[in-house]
Amino acid sequence: MESKEEHAIILDFLPNGYSADNRPDYKKTPLAQAVGTLRFSLLELVPKKDVYLNLNQNVYIGEGKRDEIHHINGKLEMHKLTATAKSELKHVIMDIIKKNEKIYIDFFNNAQPLSTRMHSLELLPGLGKKHMWEIIEERRGDPFLSFDNLKKRVKLLPDPEKAIFKRIMKELDGNEKHSLFVD
Repeated sequence: MESKEEHAIILDFLPNGYSADNRPDYKKTPLAQAVGTLRFSLLELVPKKDVYLNLNQNVYIGEGKRDEIHHINGKLEMHKLTATAKSELKHVIMDIIKKNEKIYIDFFNNAQPLSTRMHSLELLPGLGKKHMWEIIEERRGDPFLSFDNLKKRVKLLPDPEKAIFKRIMKELDGNEKHSLFVD
């Protein structure tokens, strides 16, 4: 489900590019490391001339006129993030999950099996077969409306927000066979 990111959150702004870049200052380009708000793509962005970006700033990166971003250099791997970007990433992802609760509740309402032996719900850390069956049984009646509603209806369920967060972090590391939330 490759969908284009429209917005990204700035994780780190490097007005003089990377410190490991040994070129003279006049040849260096300001850069920003960011995460997409839809599919958590880690991106390297080049701001427009004389634009200063702030941490946690939401920037438009979609098609058409962009106010702050000149172009996208490409995707980044987790290990290429700066220390600042890595520490910001955790807060930003939790914030995106909270602000888009409906998307993640829809996942619990609509998640399907991956194979005859594995259900996509089981890919969430802390959810085993027992919780998976409880979620499937509960959603047959009425769909879940919120994280709180899900927690009330499925007994002893690990925190669904944290489970989604942990899964996203695992997917960003790039070692997962199945991708639920990250492109």
